[in-house]
Amino acid sequence: MSNTENFKLIQKAKRRDPEAFTELMNLYMKDMYRTAIAILMNDEDAADAIQETILTCWERLCSLRDNKLFKTWMTRILINKCHDIRNKRIETVDISEHEELAFHEDESNLELKEALEQLDEKYRVPIMMFYGDGYSTKEIAAILDVPVSTIQTRLSRGREKLGRYFDNDKG
Repeated sequence: MSNTENFKLIQKAKRRDPEAFTELMNLYMKDMYRTAIAILMNDEDAADAIQETILTCWERLCSLRDNKLFKTWMTRILINKCHDIRNKRIETVDISEHEELAFHEDESNLELKEALEQLDEKYRVPIMMFYGDGYSTKEIAAILDVPVSTIQTRLSRGREKLGRYFDNDKG
């Protein structure tokens, strides 16, 4: 979808057009899922975070000042919702109880999914946003509210950790 079509959808949604808003959310559903699952590592919690994000976006869409920043604005809301959900968890969950990452469905990526699960969130989220969602380092930095150099470092260290995981796995 072109930027012009996207802007038209945002404008319609701002005028409280439910069909335009639904179409807009559907455009970004996969991106929201990948981001939520990278943080929460659990399908049910990711679904809750997405649902809360959609509701918040609908309620606050009029507060969006720059339509070009819609995706960044929505993703920041999603990340905050994910952190809220994670912080509300009372019991600790064993890693074996986590749902597998589902951004790729075939089993050939099981090893990659397991490797990503081993990464700390501060590396996993930028990697998923950069490689999975196609955000630039500048966009990720804006969304996560950290300097671009921090994102570049986290991407580099995340790749190194993944490389070590695969090297150890082979040896």
